[in-house]
Amino acid sequence: MDSTKEITALLQLIDDPDEDIYNTVTDKIISFGKGILPNLESLWEHTSDEAIQVRIETIIHKLHFRDLTNDLLEWKKDRADLSKGAILIAKYHYPDLLDSTVFHELEKLRRNIWLEMNSYLTPLEQINIISSIFFNYNKQKGVELAFDNPDDYLINKALELKKGNAISNGIIYLIIGELLDIPVKAISIPRQFILAYIDMQYEILNPLGPPSEKNKFYIDPLNGQIYTHKDVENYFKRISVPPTANYFMEMSNVRIIQFLLEELAKCFDNDLNRYKMNELLFLSNLLGE
Repeated sequence: MDSTKEITALLQLIDDPDEDIYNTVTDKIISFGKGILPNLESLWEHTSDEAIQVRIETIIHKLHFRDLTNDLLEWKKDRADLSKGAILIAKYHYPDLLDSTVFHELEKLRRNIWLEMNSYLTPLEQINIISSIFFNYNKQKGVELAFDNPDDYLINKALELKKGNAISNGIIYLIIGELLDIPVKAISIPRQFILAYIDMQYEILNPLGPPSEKNKFYIDPLNGQIYTHKDVENYFKRISVPPTANYFMEMSNVRIIQFLLEELAKCFDNDLNRYKMNELLFLSNLLGE
C-alpha cells in the first residue's frame, strides 16, 4: 500500500466508535508528521459531523505538540536563545505563528532604542531610555499576573496588542537588552518576575562574591520602575522571607522559559482544558531534565 492510499484508509477510520481502533489510527496518522496536515484540514472542511471535527482537531493538536516537544529539546541543546524559546511557547497556542513576525517587531523596538543610545550613558540613563521607548513611545502596557488570559503570557500577542504581564514584558525587555549588549538579567525573587542591571566589572573582579552585590539596581517589567537594594530588602521583610543568595542569582534562559510554562499552565486549570495544563507542565519538566 503506498502512502497516499494508506492515508486515505486511515482518515476513513477517524470516526470509528472503537476507542482502541481510533487511538491506533491517531498514532499512525501522527507518525506521518506535518505532511499530513493538509489532508486533515481538508477532511475537517468537508465534514459536517462536529464529533469528527473535534477528533480531527485533537489529532492536529497532537501533531503540533509532538513537533513543539522536539523543537524545545533541540532549542535547549542549541544556544537556548531567549527570543526563540519564547516564540516556541507562543506556538503552543498559535502553531502557525511565523518567527519572522516576532523578530520584525523586536527589531523595530531595538532600532528605536538604539537611535537614542550613546557610549557615554550611565546604566540608569540606559535603562531610562529603554523604558521610555518601550512604555511611553511604544505604548506598551503592563497588566497584573492573572490566569484568565493566556495571551498575556505570549510574546507575539504582547507585541501585537502592546500589552503583557511581567513575564512577557520582561522577556521582551531582556531580549532588547541582549540585542543592545546591555547587561539586564532576570532574577528569581519569590512571587515576582523582576529584572536586575548587572555590574559586569564587579562580576569579573568578584566572581564568587554575593550575587546581590553585582546587581546595581532592579527594574519592574510592568512599567519600567526602578527599585533600589533598600526597596528589595523591604519587600523581603514584607513577605517575611529571608533574602538568601539564591534569590539574587541570574535565571538562565532555560529557567525563564520553564517559569513561563509553569505560569501559563495555570491558565488551563479547569476540567475543559486540563490536558493543556498537563502538556505545558510536561514541557516544563522536560526542560529541567
